[in-house]
Amino acid sequence: MPVKVLIVEDNPVARGFLCRVVRESFSDTIAITEAGDLEAARRQIHLAGGATGLHGTDPFKLLLVDLELPDGNGLELLAELAQYPATKIVTTLYSDDDHLFPALQCGADGYLLKEDRFEVLVEELQKIVRGQPPLSPAIARRLLNHFRGGGSTEGGAADTGWASAGAPPSSRPVPLERPPDHERLTPRENEVLTYLSKGFTIKEIAALMGIKWFTVNDHIKSIYKKLNVSSRAEAAVLASKQGLV
Repeated sequence: MPVKVLIVEDNPVARGFLCRVVRESFSDTIAITEAGDLEAARRQIHLAGGATGLHGTDPFKLLLVDLELPDGNGLELLAELAQYPATKIVTTLYSDDDHLFPALQCGADGYLLKEDRFEVLVEELQKIVRGQPPLSPAIARRLLNHFRGGGSTEGGAADTGWASAGAPPSSRPVPLERPPDHERLTPRENEVLTYLSKGFTIKEIAALMGIKWFTVNDHIKSIYKKLNVSSRAEAAVLASKQGLV
């Protein structure tokens, strides 16, 4: 079954460019759906499981969303799809904090600049299968500088995983001692967690388990949510402390 991708972009040239980037980035069979505005995107989302992906046909696994669209802002769509089981990536020309941080707060799993070279965008999208957030180099630097500067708007965040890219900095370490939640993990999730703890990449885990890497990514998101963690390292430490692996 092909991996379903939705590209939300009003500019036909940019949309075609992103289609080529996606096809070049992944070895899986890809089925791309294009939407030129929010209304068309919502219509396709409704057909592919609705806002939670729980009904209709198989949901999309990857969403590329532009911020400025003819009938609204891409942030609206991100907020509506907070529970949608897909990797959601902003593709835009804006690299400033006023666009970056609201996008992350609305649930974006990555942030790519369309002005980057084709090869750079392919490389950043390929990070998904390695369990890394897809961020344009300029955006990664901005995030790292932002949090190193204790909240300065000049830069970015250290890599703490998909869900934490927009999390506020803390002056104290995050406690890892939590109530044992591992009984809520499914057998598949326990298997994925074991491989994660041993340092395997998402692509390697997919090969070992005989499943798609997007499916592994779904399991990882569920593990993070159930264990209340936001990175591979934190999940591994907690799993070790609680005897999961």
